[in-house]
Amino acid sequence: MKLYYKAGACSLADHIALIEAGLPYTLVAVDLRTKQTEDGRDFLGISPKGYVPALELDGGEVLSENIAVLGAIAEMGGTLMPSHGLPRWRVVEMTAFVSAEVHKNYKPFFNPAASDAERDEARTALAKRFDFLDRALDGREFIVGDTLTIADCYLVVMLMWAGRQAIALPANLSAYFGRMIARPSVKQALEEEGLA
Repeated sequence: MKLYYKAGACSLADHIALIEAGLPYTLVAVDLRTKQTEDGRDFLGISPKGYVPALELDGGEVLSENIAVLGAIAEMGGTLMPSHGLPRWRVVEMTAFVSAEVHKNYKPFFNPAASDAERDEARTALAKRFDFLDRALDGREFIVGDTLTIADCYLVVMLMWAGRQAIALPANLSAYFGRMIARPSVKQALEEEGLA
């Protein structure tokens, strides 16, 4: 498998998940500005959406969108998500929340044309989302259930971004981030992306 990524982007969640799942992978960096891969290919020919993550499976098929890529990694690895029932849907629910309610609110920070007011509005929205996640973590090690899931892989990246934007985390979420950032899989992914 090949993971098309940009260092420190949301594709880092998939990178962490691949390591946690024990799946073999090759990393291919993408310049999102030029849409070129590090080996000189046109990324739009690989993933017409033009953004990461994109996961090229061994048969040549390409998956995009974090929820789909993370779900596929969980299924292939047989870990990172309960196999059935309400626990499985709770992981999907939380992963969707991280994607739709946390990730999307970072958009003004990556848009040079965004105003200070738009960034302030995003900080306010993220603070509300982080308060919800803080309450969800009360007394728990992971964001859903008793083991690490794809929701954790995604959330740790969003919390890294909070630090870059000087957005304070509530106590439970801050302690969770400390545990997650110390995980061998996270350390390895950061090293492999040149971020350690």
